Amino acid sequence: MARAADGTAAYEVRVCALTSKVASAYASLVVPWRLASLRDAHTVLVPGIDHLDRAIPTSVLRGIRAAVDRGARVASICSGAFVLAAAGALDGLKATTHWACAAELARRHPRLDVDPDVLYVDNGRILTSAGAAAGFDLCLYLVRQDLGAERAAAVARAAVMPLERTGGQAQFIAYDPAPDRATSMSALLDWLEKNLAGDLSLAAVARRAAMSARSLSRHFRTQVGTTPALWVARARVRRAQRLLETTDHAVERIATEVGFGSATVLRAQFGEVVGTSPQVYRRQFHLRA
Repeated sequence: MARAADGTAAYEVRVCALTSKVASAYASLVVPWRLASLRDAHTVLVPGIDHLDRAIPTSVLRGIRAAVDRGARVASICSGAFVLAAAGALDGLKATTHWACAAELARRHPRLDVDPDVLYVDNGRILTSAGAAAGFDLCLYLVRQDLGAERAAAVARAAVMPLERTGGQAQFIAYDPAPDRATSMSALLDWLEKNLAGDLSLAAVARRAAMSARSLSRHFRTQVGTTPALWVARARVRRAQRLLETTDHAVERIATEVGFGSATVLRAQFGEVVGTSPQVYRRQFHLRA
């Protein structure tokens, strides 16, 4: 859709693959270009893969790696970040992917700094984006970098989408799954979830766990992966999200019910975790009969 100032197409787009036909879950694509096109491409976009354990052909990884080494701009959409990581293109860099597989990307590739909360990450020549729709956000960002805001805005209007979405991927993350019940923290986590409105200071939580504050912090980080304070803050924000979605309660009342005490604290914590304000989140996700 992007057009240059004279109205001509700003990009020559080539869909490339190892073979002439590519099967997806619901259709088969006839692909006109082979991987040789990667040798001259200015920008290479790597789409997501259907199964994270799918073997990526060596020739595909080699072609992506060669594009990176010669200085091409290489970007991934959704789980395509796993392909870039397998090609060694993300080593030591910040990256993102769909929130549902961000933890797995970090586990498989510990040299990456994975951020599950953003729509896309720009490392200069290497970029990654979150779930499918975030690929549009990334592509609009690339158009804006190449052609300027005016041209990018024209593409956004044609695609019937905002030039830049408010907030990041965090607002779309499903509620945290139940913790692993095999850990010694499981009973404490259950209690925390049921008592979010109460006093959950480190001292109070330590008393409940019958530990010193230092021991609790050490065991909590080892088994849960974060501090008690951060876990509680995120749990309270997730509870606030549910109330914003399902009730018409004022933000002040929600702040009290989830344990933040004031709307000011709720707004600050909500912005930190979700990347937008409670009011904007409610407008987007409130469930009406």
